[in-house]
Amino acid sequence: QVQLVESGGGLVQTGGSLRLSCVASQGTIRAYTVAWFRQAPGKEREFVGAIRSNGGNTYHADSVRGRFTISADKAKNTMYLQMTSLQPEDTAVYYCAAGRTILSAMRTWNGYNYWGQGTQVTVSS
Repeated sequence: QVQLVESGGGLVQTGGSLRLSCVASQGTIRAYTVAWFRQAPGKEREFVGAIRSNGGNTYHADSVRGRFTISADKAKNTMYLQMTSLQPEDTAVYYCAAGRTILSAMRTWNGYNYWGQGTQVTVSS
């Protein structure tokens, strides 16, 4: 069993930056693929980025590539999402996730076993 706790969300102006953190307060993420998703009001949960457990390759959604960077320090049981050049359309609740996720399911929310409670990111125009 893994419990994930996010932090770092908040209100930022367009063009600003935030760094989200997600720590496993129980269990370990060392053997899992870890990911960030986001969900805006009235929209489906959307893949943002992931780090594969096997090899550590990183993946980012086209909508955030070049602006957001996912990373992880598995020795600290923590993953991060560095967000730069934030835009109003980035406003959403951001969730971290972990699981024994096969590659074909990596970008789908139901490919993950464990979720954090979410942290709100609001970008003002």
